[in-house]
Amino acid sequence: MMVKKKVGTGGNNKRRLAGKGPTPKAEDRTYHPAAKRKKAVAKKGKPAKAGAKRPGTRDSRRSTEQSGVGDGARSKSVARTPRSASRETPLEEDIIVGRNPVLEALRAEMPSRKVLMARGIDIDDRVREIVELAREKKIPIEECARRELDAYPAHQGIALRISPYVYKEFDDVRGKVEGVPLFVALDGVTDPRNLGAIVRSACAFGAHGVVVPERRSAGMSAVAWKASAGAAARTPVTQIRNLVATIQEVQKEGYFVIGLDADGEALIGELAAATEPLLLIVGGEGKGLSRLVREHCDLVVSIPMSSEMESLNASIAAAIALFSISEKRKAIK
Repeated sequence: MMVKKKVGTGGNNKRRLAGKGPTPKAEDRTYHPAAKRKKAVAKKGKPAKAGAKRPGTRDSRRSTEQSGVGDGARSKSVARTPRSASRETPLEEDIIVGRNPVLEALRAEMPSRKVLMARGIDIDDRVREIVELAREKKIPIEECARRELDAYPAHQGIALRISPYVYKEFDDVRGKVEGVPLFVALDGVTDPRNLGAIVRSACAFGAHGVVVPERRSAGMSAVAWKASAGAAARTPVTQIRNLVATIQEVQKEGYFVIGLDADGEALIGELAAATEPLLLIVGGEGKGLSRLVREHCDLVVSIPMSSEMESLNASIAAAIALFSISEKRKAIK
């Protein structure tokens, strides 16, 4: 039997295995966008930096936010403190614009840093009252070019810088309570207007404070301050890291923890523990109480409603529950 002799490749396989060498840099490949950017920059007489990010990309936006460079509105909104900073250090500064909002903020005694007023502004009764209130409260009034306020829509030539809210420590507030404690905690309430309205109800019905988690919750912004109608100056808002851990902590101290939800086990008017130390938890808009929070509550109560209504707004539900608790506490005095 004849064996067919194999024919060699003439060294082609050896050359193929050797490869083509290291891959060129992106900016050295003529077809790559980085090379086109390098060429465009070189035409302007400026050397292109290696690893430069194309404007508008995710990396370039991230680097812009971290450095604080960018348009006026964006650079203000991204200022943040490190995670290791104290919880009493505010995360960002708010600004209120427009004549009516600024006037209402000053009337509500929001903690303010300064009033910004455009040069050549038309003076009306609102502006006069703003100036008068600012002087009474010793809030600086600073004139500025109108273009400095143009980053904010509908500014009407006037703005107010609000000092960021300084949250109280929950342990400190609990330790200063006189009488039977009553606190309201929020579970997933993300609308700052609801937060402000709940603070207002808490103040009206004798609660000793409002508790908000650090994450997935509205904070005491300018919107929340405005919705509280000044109540945030009288009722402390505390910030906690974990709501479930806080529930377990106060339960050990003898608090009765009540969850407020549309499909609760009992009605708020039938609550026998209303006169005990209470932590009332209000669920978020639409979703209600989260599963873990619900499981750790001593009791979940609901507000009686007609069959046509499925649920109430979080702030309205909190107001009704606080009123019911307040009435029961008055009855035993």
